[in-house]
Amino acid sequence: MVNWDPKALTALSTEEVIYKEEQSHLFHLKYYVADLEVLDNLEALEAEGNIIHKDEKGYYAVVATTRPETIMGDTAMCINPKDPKNQWLKGRKVIVPLVNRVIPVIEDRYVDIEFGTGCLKVTPAHDTNDYMLGKTHNLETIDIFNADGTISEQSPLYVGMDRMDCRKQIAKDLQEAGLMEKIEDYVNKVGYSERNPDTAIEPRLSLQWFLKMKHFADIALPPVMNDELKFYPAKYKNTYKNWLENIQDWCISRQLWWGHRIPAYYYNENDDYVVAETREEALKLAQQKDPKITDADLRQDEDALDTWFSSWLWPISLFDGINNPGNEEIKYYYPTSDLVTGPDIIFFWVARMIMAGYEYIGNMPFKNVYFTGIVRDKLGRKMSKSLGNSPDPIELIEKFGADGVRMGMMLSAPAGNDILFDEALCEQGRNFNNKIWNAFRLVKGWKVADIEQSETGKIATAWFEAKLRQTNAEVDDLFKKYRISEALMAVYKLFWDEFSSWYLEMVKPAYINGEAQPIDKATYDKTLEFFEILLKMLHPFMPFITLAAQIESVKQIVSGVRMVRSSKNIAPKEQLELQTVGSNNFETFNSIIAKMANLSAINVVAEKDATASAFMVGTDEFAVPLGNMIDVEAEIAKMEAQLQHLEGFLAGVKKKLSNERFVANAPEAVVALERKKQSDSEEKIAALKESIAALKG
Repeated sequence: MVNWDPKALTALSTEEVIYKEEQSHLFHLKYYVADLEVLDNLEALEAEGNIIHKDEKGYYAVVATTRPETIMGDTAMCINPKDPKNQWLKGRKVIVPLVNRVIPVIEDRYVDIEFGTGCLKVTPAHDTNDYMLGKTHNLETIDIFNADGTISEQSPLYVGMDRMDCRKQIAKDLQEAGLMEKIEDYVNKVGYSERNPDTAIEPRLSLQWFLKMKHFADIALPPVMNDELKFYPAKYKNTYKNWLENIQDWCISRQLWWGHRIPAYYYNENDDYVVAETREEALKLAQQKDPKITDADLRQDEDALDTWFSSWLWPISLFDGINNPGNEEIKYYYPTSDLVTGPDIIFFWVARMIMAGYEYIGNMPFKNVYFTGIVRDKLGRKMSKSLGNSPDPIELIEKFGADGVRMGMMLSAPAGNDILFDEALCEQGRNFNNKIWNAFRLVKGWKVADIEQSETGKIATAWFEAKLRQTNAEVDDLFKKYRISEALMAVYKLFWDEFSSWYLEMVKPAYINGEAQPIDKATYDKTLEFFEILLKMLHPFMPFITLAAQIESVKQIVSGVRMVRSSKNIAPKEQLELQTVGSNNFETFNSIIAKMANLSAINVVAEKDATASAFMVGTDEFAVPLGNMIDVEAEIAKMEAQLQHLEGFLAGVKKKLSNERFVANAPEAVVALERKKQSDSEEKIAALKESIAALKG
């Protein structure tokens, strides 16, 4: 007895059946007693608690069912031997309504005395529990359904009709024939195919391949319960435990035209078979049983293995551990560290990978399993292509940005908890992205001066440095506990509340007479350092905005080297060395910088080379040593000319900014541009003076 999908025409495992609560009907049918015309002791039986139904046609028992279309396959009616209300039916025979088949009344304690009338129709071919009763009581099995869910020729009625159409028609016919006692509204759970969510599964007798699972459950349960292999959140340990302790054998065959084919080969008309890895091996095994067998006699089973049967080997087959056991890759990588997946496939995949790992390798496939939440729509339904309730991710990205979508979803997704999707989540993520960009623009727009650090700057930077250390420790702890959304929330609050709302307000330069005052270099440098650390903390959650900022800086570094080449007439094919002064905050991108700028090396130095041509990217200083590639005297003269030009340019900018009417009346963007010109000129002048001094020795 298997779960059958009449639409896909294939068997399903128990885990592939999705149960949905439905508003249905309970049909109360009359099963007339076949071998009884009159009860002489009627009053005495009723006094003993028997409930006896009678009308002008005779005595009858009432059977309640949600599936009247299956009565064509009834081969018995069952009562509980301890049920006082149905003692009068013991040893009797009854007539299946409409079908007029006479069937025995059997007794079994399986029947629930308290449910309905206590009388159960037994249809061994179309109900798992009825099938077991049929085996116990040696009942006939009548399969009234074809594979596609239509009524088969074994049925005396409604042949060829779809099962659901038949349900409506037979209910109508039973009422017209006076065989329906009553119809009640009834809420019950109906199993649907995971492959086809609109198709109710059908219990069906079918020859299938099964895998005994008791052994696998025994080896896979202890490691999880003992926390050798950890689940996050731990609540799923109980779900895992309940399934393994009540595990059923696994139906591993599927009637599909794709997948790994069942490696079973039939070799005669009796369907005797051998199981082998290859056809050649199968032939040898078959010939051991009958030497006359040839390759032409072999017929491989047409069924394919359940997809999950292939998938449970994934951690092993990924490193060719099945075909090449103990190879160097699997010895190095197995077991892996973390598996991130949804709790809806804990039985399909997670548990089975653990089973396969211990069975075939002797060790766990991974050390930790992190269960994400399931994204659902506003009605609580799991998002799926078949329901058409899933938003287009590309459209979401175009509207809110990739980081906005990622960040908004993660903020609302505590481990293992479902998410009711709303575009407002993505909008929240986009707003945070905008906050980052706006904060960056604000800081980069400040005028910087080489003046003594203010007391406010000292206090603010010391406080935020401590806050950074505290939050970093908190985030590190949350990562270790796999509390990803909480880690993101901690960084989110640090950036939005502490950094943007408090720190930047503390250190923001004041305006005096409508003119922004400069910020001291020490506080400014520290602010940019904080900004960079915050971006690194956000990078695991928001890789695009944080990576984008770094790549922009990388582009400026490459452009700086190319500018040196151009100004010094150095050929593009000639390799140069790049020095980073103090530290290299872009070491991750060394390979890109070296390739794009044609560098032989990138070195960190305490002081740049005396012959180097220097440039700044943000607060980071870079230098290209030129050695004998330049004429020192000519270079000094050239730099001094540049210095003179810049000093004149700076004087003009300062004069314009000292004009109160200009500052007060010019558009803010124009004033901001002039201040940036001043800041850039001052940086270039300082760098030129340093370079000239170095060349002069």
